[in-house]
Amino acid sequence: MKNSQVITKGDLGIEWRNSESPVDYPEALDFMDQRVGEIFTRTAPQTVWLLEHPSLYTAGTSADSSDLLEPDRFPVFNAGRGGQYTYHGPGQRVAYVMLDLNLYNKDVRKFVFNLEEWVIRTLAKFNIRGERREGRVGIWIDRGNGREDKIAAIGVRVRKWVSFHGISINLDPELSHFQGIVPCGINEHGVTSLVDLGLCVSMEDLDVALKEAFYEVFVPTLSSSV
Repeated sequence: MKNSQVITKGDLGIEWRNSESPVDYPEALDFMDQRVGEIFTRTAPQTVWLLEHPSLYTAGTSADSSDLLEPDRFPVFNAGRGGQYTYHGPGQRVAYVMLDLNLYNKDVRKFVFNLEEWVIRTLAKFNIRGERREGRVGIWIDRGNGREDKIAAIGVRVRKWVSFHGISINLDPELSHFQGIVPCGINEHGVTSLVDLGLCVSMEDLDVALKEAFYEVFVPTLSSSV
């Protein structure tokens, strides 16, 4: 792959990848597509890939074209995952999660719940209270006085019981870039980031917290032979 990466093999047969420079979206899709097949055939380990993308919009399988407010602002890609429109760009940590759900009771709803819990526990390590909201995808921050802002997005796909796509957490992206879409079809709330909330957090700090929280949440029910 073009990007310099630090690759470590974690517990539970999971390979952690960390790209040091922004990854083009088609490159990420190609890698996930290949890795999902390899995980299914047990020829490669389960993988969590931490990266950033250049500024772009992605359309999930439920995207409404009317929610793309500025189609010429950034490149737009069909993601193939569930959900609607999202923005990705520098300052946002994307975590693509390729797990064999045969090892996790083959429960997609539980998997999505665990992705949410992973984000919530990661934010808690910085004393940020992230919350779920009924009928709203992602993780939300209560700003007080009735204001709620989204800090993390979730969108997944599962093929042959192997997951791909995953989560994104706003560390310090340019928040105005979200104005080119209706994020996840929700226009009555805003977006925020760790830096917008007043935290001085580096991407390295966030990555450490993500890895710690991951192993608190994702506990397989079966052992992996990979």
